[in-house]
Amino acid sequence: MKGKRRKKQFLLFVFLSFTILVSCGRGKVLDRVEELGEITVLTRNNAHCYYIYRDKPMGFEYDLAKAFSEYLGVKLKVVTPTWEGLGDSLDCEEGDFVAASLTITEQRKKLMDFSDPYLSVQQIAILHKNNYQIKGIEDLKEKTIHIRRGTSYEERLNELKDGGLDINIELYDDIPTEELIGMVARREIEVTIADSNIYALNRRYYPDVKMAFPIEEPQSLGWAVKKGERGLLNKINDFFDKIRKEGTLVKTYEKYYANVEIFDYVDLKRYHQRIRTRLPKYEGTIREAASKYGFDWRLIAAVIYQESHLDPGARSFTGVEGIMQLTRETAGEMGIKDRSDPEQSIMGGVKYLDRLYKRLSNANEPDRLLITLASYNVGHGHILDAQDIAIKKGLDPNSWAVLKKILPLLRYPKYYKKSRYGYCRGTEPVRYVKRILTYYDILKREAIT
Repeated sequence: MKGKRRKKQFLLFVFLSFTILVSCGRGKVLDRVEELGEITVLTRNNAHCYYIYRDKPMGFEYDLAKAFSEYLGVKLKVVTPTWEGLGDSLDCEEGDFVAASLTITEQRKKLMDFSDPYLSVQQIAILHKNNYQIKGIEDLKEKTIHIRRGTSYEERLNELKDGGLDINIELYDDIPTEELIGMVARREIEVTIADSNIYALNRRYYPDVKMAFPIEEPQSLGWAVKKGERGLLNKINDFFDKIRKEGTLVKTYEKYYANVEIFDYVDLKRYHQRIRTRLPKYEGTIREAASKYGFDWRLIAAVIYQESHLDPGARSFTGVEGIMQLTRETAGEMGIKDRSDPEQSIMGGVKYLDRLYKRLSNANEPDRLLITLASYNVGHGHILDAQDIAIKKGLDPNSWAVLKKILPLLRYPKYYKKSRYGYCRGTEPVRYVKRILTYYDILKREAIT
């Protein structure tokens, strides 16, 4: 009797297991992906993973996932479940892999299989810049720390709590970490925790916050697949190995993180104020000029801010003048009669930017636009000199990554004495482009959906 009962129980177990697999699974993921010609990524809708800007998908994780789909030769589908729902969606194969800046932790490794690491981060305490009372982990005693539920931050804070640190943990359901950073900036909460990469991306939007101290040793981010999906995991690891060797991983990282080290608190505070007080006066003209010549109006606004801080009366000892800081000669060429008139200056300045852009037809995007910006700052002639040096060195003359290393060489006699246009303060256009991209990024954030 006992033997028959055990046999029935075993058969019932097998039946239930089969039912679950049928209802929730669809076979080996890699085989299905290749058969359907499509792979689905599970990610998050935020500034560092995936977002839509001007109808175009963007984000560090999205770009990597897109490159992975191309590596497999299939289309990419994006699904954005709640943070807590990432694992459930993976289990039921609503998605094939997770690319959401997930920290690899021992707890998570019990639930899913992780790829090789692709980025190192560290959990840090985020405070208002004027908070001088909390200086270290021990100062968190009796403090309330606000974090999203289900994160590695929650795991770490619970470890600290179990270790004797008397803290309160306030958990939020599916609220982005950047929103909690914003709450710290507005002094709605005192402390939150963020990975270092998330903080780096967001401090330009919230200049009133500071990175106080780490609460954990450096950790690694990885992509995740359902337990046992070795075929897909091997492909992911092969892909990461390939893009590391090719430099694609570094290029993708630099696209989103290269300028995060630029942080001037006073400048960014002033910028946030002036885009509220000054930009509206000229936005209509900026939009009109940008539309006429095919530029993003936010980029033009960023250029103008870098040039004059949106001040039409701005003048320089070098002889440039007006809201777009044009020389008398350039203004004449563009048909500008009064450089101090903001409308004339904006329309003429963007027209000149377009002329520079057209001269760089051999470069591909985004290099073409970045080199155009450098040309606006330092003059097209110095760009030509830098391109000549690049060619002599066997480098790509149409790559901004190359030119931003070559331009500073034009400060030295060894190089500028042999160049057509002579000496150039070559570090300036490099800083100029970086700052414009920072200002541009802040304006773009308003359009993230």
